Amino acid sequence: MNEHFLICPVCQAKNRIPGERRQQTPKCGKCKESLLPHQPLTLDGPFMDRLLANETLPLVVDFWAPWCGPCQSMAPVFSAAAGEMNGQLRLAKLDTEAHQAAAARFGIRSIPTLIAFKQGKEVARQSGALSAGQLRQWLQSLPV
Repeated sequence: MNEHFLICPVCQAKNRIPGERRQQTPKCGKCKESLLPHQPLTLDGPFMDRLLANETLPLVVDFWAPWCGPCQSMAPVFSAAAGEMNGQLRLAKLDTEAHQAAAARFGIRSIPTLIAFKQGKEVARQSGALSAGQLRQWLQSLPV
């Protein structure tokens, strides 16, 4: 049986989910909130570290800032992709202005920058705003 470990976006408890239940909107065993919300997670440095260290579902992080025009234009596209890819990938956003140390750790030099992680390791990176079609194509090309 294929199983996954997911961190609850609300209480950050670690949950073990059988593979076949991943598409059935699993809930946290501790707080009963959805483990796979249909919108991107909001990250800070420690929460991102917890996801990278414990989750088995691939993670795609959008490094962005509130003052960035291209980031703002890509935000609805990224949110829609989170709903479409729910259960296959975990999509999240990290505000580089509010969490500069986390952004620096990953060498973010331009925004928006997307980084895909698999089992805590970076597997792909894309800088610049993407259209819905470009984002979908990039997500589907990931080695996950």
